[in-house]
Amino acid sequence: MSWILAVIALAAGAANPFQSGTNAELNKQLNQPLWAGVIVYASGLLGIALLQAMLGHRFPSLAAVRSVPWWAWLGGLISVGSTLAGLTLAQKLGSGVFTGLSITAAIVTSVLLDQFGFLGFRQHTASPARIAGCALMIAGLWLVARF
Repeated sequence: MSWILAVIALAAGAANPFQSGTNAELNKQLNQPLWAGVIVYASGLLGIALLQAMLGHRFPSLAAVRSVPWWAWLGGLISVGSTLAGLTLAQKLGSGVFTGLSITAAIVTSVLLDQFGFLGFRQHTASPARIAGCALMIAGLWLVARF
């Protein structure tokens, strides 16, 4: 794994609590989680549009669009659930617990997806070490939530 990719992944992970916090504060001030969600996605769309304009990538070919599996189009829809959870739960649970729950659930789910090679992931066996890692994540979450 390239160290720069690891740094980018770490930065993305570090951004999660900031995103949850800013989104939750927006919801708190507006007291309208669905409208706050619309604003979150509109600002995200604006950011993507600006990046697209700067980088100038062409639209994919019709053949490429048609070749995408049906389930690969669901990412934005799936993200609505996590966005609404952050909007409504992050400040109630606290950043540590909310982020810990989110990341622990992501790790456990990822190990399962890897085990079966679902969603285009390369198959990685859920070895005893990987299962122990999941258990340690759960134990760490318990410690963060309890103390």
